[in-house]
Amino acid sequence: MDETLLRDLFLGFIRIHILYHAEKERVFGTGLMEELSRHGYTVGPGTLYPMLHAMEARGMLVSEPVVVGGRRRRYYQITEYGRAALRTAREHTKDLIDEIMEE
Repeated sequence: MDETLLRDLFLGFIRIHILYHAEKERVFGTGLMEELSRHGYTVGPGTLYPMLHAMEARGMLVSEPVVVGGRRRRYYQITEYGRAALRTAREHTKDLIDEIMEE
């Protein structure tokens, strides 16, 4: 299977994961990379941080810098627009799963 094709497909799943976790609690880049790796996604900072910045620019997330252990960490939270996007993603994902899992 072409790795580029798989990567393109999974980027949407990763965005949904980000919204899901940002709805549960504040999230930050390194923590998200660790969480995503538990789901089988290998996402480096060169992919994740531009994705977070784009999601913030689109109004799905809002961020706040916090100093942790003497270092600045940017925490992200979901916005109302992000919640609406996540609700829509849940509906579409359920429909997709029902369809592709038919025997």
